[in-house]
Amino acid sequence: MPSAADASRPDLVEVVNVSKSFPGVTALDRVSLVFRRGMVHALVGENGAGKSTLMKIIAGLVTPDTGELRLEGQPLRLDSPRTALACGIAMIHQELNLLPTMSVAENIWISREPLTAFGLIRHAELRRRTCSLLERLHVDIDPDAPLRTLPIAQRQMVEIARALSHAPKLLIMDEPTSALTEREVERLFAVIRELKAQGTAVIYISHRMDELFAIADEISVLRDGRLVGTDSAGNLTREALIRMMVGRELSGLYPQLPPPSGEVVLAARGLTRAGEFHDVSFELHAGEILGIAGLVGSGRSELAAALFGLASASGGSIDIAGRPMRFDSPSTAMASGLGLLTEDRKESGCFGGLSVLDNLEISVLNRDYVRFGFIEGRSVEARCAALVQELRIRTPGLDERIENLSGGNQQKVLIGRWLLTNPRILILDEPTRGVDVGAKAEIHQLIAGLAAAGTAVLLISSELPEVIGMSHRILVMHEGRITGTLGRGEADQLTIMRLAAR
Repeated sequence: MPSAADASRPDLVEVVNVSKSFPGVTALDRVSLVFRRGMVHALVGENGAGKSTLMKIIAGLVTPDTGELRLEGQPLRLDSPRTALACGIAMIHQELNLLPTMSVAENIWISREPLTAFGLIRHAELRRRTCSLLERLHVDIDPDAPLRTLPIAQRQMVEIARALSHAPKLLIMDEPTSALTEREVERLFAVIRELKAQGTAVIYISHRMDELFAIADEISVLRDGRLVGTDSAGNLTREALIRMMVGRELSGLYPQLPPPSGEVVLAARGLTRAGEFHDVSFELHAGEILGIAGLVGSGRSELAAALFGLASASGGSIDIAGRPMRFDSPSTAMASGLGLLTEDRKESGCFGGLSVLDNLEISVLNRDYVRFGFIEGRSVEARCAALVQELRIRTPGLDERIENLSGGNQQKVLIGRWLLTNPRILILDEPTRGVDVGAKAEIHQLIAGLAAAGTAVLLISSELPEVIGMSHRILVMHEGRITGTLGRGEADQLTIMRLAAR
């Protein structure tokens, strides 16, 4: 519990008139905020509003141009994340900062391993400490497992465990539940409430409205780098919060869907891959949005990978427009008109060190914009520039490195990459993960527009309202098998969960 001295100084970290600019972009403009002990302070706003920049400043990753930070009333100068950790400030990043070739325990305790008098790692103690942390989160993960062998949801829990291992005074959580199941979210919230009771201050960033009102004490809204306002969560409604975030009314998060236009463009029969999915059969029609729902580990993403040739199915068949196909590589799938947006944009989507233009055009440089062995640079650049405008991608220019964009704008670039290929069949795995409510509505409108134009869409989403609101039909998977198919009028969250957890 917090001491009497702590209780008399509730303000832990203060942000005072902080501004930060990058080439062509003002990320923060004179922002002032206070984060208090024992309080969960939610920070929300559209992608590009400045949330991540502000958090990186507080975590020592970025230096502000003007303004200052204060810790317990004293000026705070942070020159690195190590300095921030020494001051009791830890951050769980939206894009996981883990080392896939190292074990779970090594990732959590890197550079802080328990050592013998001879400088050797005490592996038994390392394992014990790791097990204790993971038990606190109520997750069953082998501390010795290489991180690369874990699904993204378990990697997220490892990232959370690493932050908790520092016993921070201030814990920054940037989209901590983006890959978690509902049960894992409940466990995380129990840990957050425990931290609150101990006097820890928590900054919580999320685009999921239900989570904000379930866990936050205060909510602050940023828009275009400026603070719009701060209020108690109990004084705000969902509608008021959205208006503050986007500065406009949203006509609807889920658009009207026209009926599918007809013919079967993809038919899967008895698709099987040992240990991942078994005997999966379905048909996908032109102009149809076919949703796939299921818990983490249900085989959804693995099925998408097999359809796109990233991993071969060991049994079954795939027909495209009535013709048998064997996808042994992504290039074969692309030649048949398929595109795949993967669930993890950092690991398997973005080329972080390359420009927006490079990330857009990479899918078509060996196809539509090559003549006599030469790239038609002006044509592809003009099309990419038009896509940036159409998708409302916030970037100083096509030459900006994609890693400098917000998560939502990165996601739009990846969707634009596939739009350049004019796909007949588009597989979207978690297309709005980590995307704000305004960008989410835009992506939904984009998906609906593609379907209306005849593109067949396979939509995988962990957000049940999204998969219900955006699908003509829904396949539900459990442990690699399809357990039910629901029409648009018969799908609800309870029915889907019953099928997903049977």
